[in-house]
Amino acid sequence: MDFAVVVPATVSALVFGFVGAWAISTVPAEVFRKALPVALAVVAVYVFRHKDFGSRAEARMQGRSRLAAAAALGAGIGFYDGFFGPGTGSFLVFLLVRFFGHDFLAASASAKIINVACNFAALAWLVPTTEPLWAAAGLMVVSNMFGAWLGARLAIREGAAFVRKVFLLVVAGLIAKSAWDAFVL
Repeated sequence: MDFAVVVPATVSALVFGFVGAWAISTVPAEVFRKALPVALAVVAVYVFRHKDFGSRAEARMQGRSRLAAAAALGAGIGFYDGFFGPGTGSFLVFLLVRFFGHDFLAASASAKIINVACNFAALAWLVPTTEPLWAAAGLMVVSNMFGAWLGARLAIREGAAFVRKVFLLVVAGLIAKSAWDAFVL
């Protein structure tokens, strides 16, 4: 794992995840709802058309520019996740591959750490200010942990090419779901 990217991105995501969760109490999320399927479609087309995208690691930035880019990535994705949320993991994986040269396996692992920071920050704001559905949340936590364990085992065993295929499948599902939510409901 590339901790020179993960650490600043995680710290920044933690701060801006909290800011995003605060912002949702003042700004409607409808703007993001309609843009989400379009943004995901752009990501899917890009990944699909570039067959070697994320197949191997190749560092793209060095030094302070890399640190600044990692912090900016964390800030942007943290705010987005705290404010809106859907597709955060997919955007993270894509951005880590595209801008930092990670392969899909390393990007997926790194995205998990950054995403947990975003989620923790959003919870820090939302739990005291809303009424969480604790029973549903508990079931989701257990299911998510089992899915993460199973997914990590598969990803490690099958490698970056497998993760790329699953990524495209998940993004296609997110496009369908978010388009349905934005334009049909």
